[in-house]
Amino acid sequence: RRLYFDTHALVCLLEENGFTTQQSEVIVSALVKIMNTNLDMIYKDMVTKVQQEIALQQIMSHIGGVKKDMIILEKSEFSALRSENEKIKLELQQIKKQVMDEITKVRADNKLNLNLEKSRVKELHAQQDRALTQTDRKIDTEVADLKTMLESHKLDNIKYLAGSVFTCLTVALGFYRLWI
Repeated sequence: RRLYFDTHALVCLLEENGFTTQQSEVIVSALVKIMNTNLDMIYKDMVTKVQQEIALQQIMSHIGGVKKDMIILEKSEFSALRSENEKIKLELQQIKKQVMDEITKVRADNKLNLNLEKSRVKELHAQQDRALTQTDRKIDTEVADLKTMLESHKLDNIKYLAGSVFTCLTVALGFYRLWI
């Protein structure tokens, strides 16, 4: 196996840092064993180029078979599915058109009903306004009549009061002349 670092240089470096030659060689030997063990573990999981090429060829042939099967399926079953899909699309378009027609009818009916209700409400408001105007007129007439009657009674009361005052004055003057 090839090592990708200089083991002798590592031994020298360890010796320079205070290790003995035997300790340095043991440490480097242990490192080499650890690296070899790790490489063995890695190589077990790896494939060679030849194995990789064989697997690639097998996958490519399998893909080619699947492509052929897909072409055959596309020609037979997919064409049936496409025609069925087209039928469903046409049916959906017809249903959509029917639904849109129904929605248009419902909207028109609702608009008509709404306009009828609006006109009924307007007529009702107009009737209420007329009745209210008539009631206001009657009230105004009654109030005016009451004011006229009140003024008339007021004048009558003033007449009677004036008559009573003059009568009392006349009687008082009569008694005054009698005593004088």
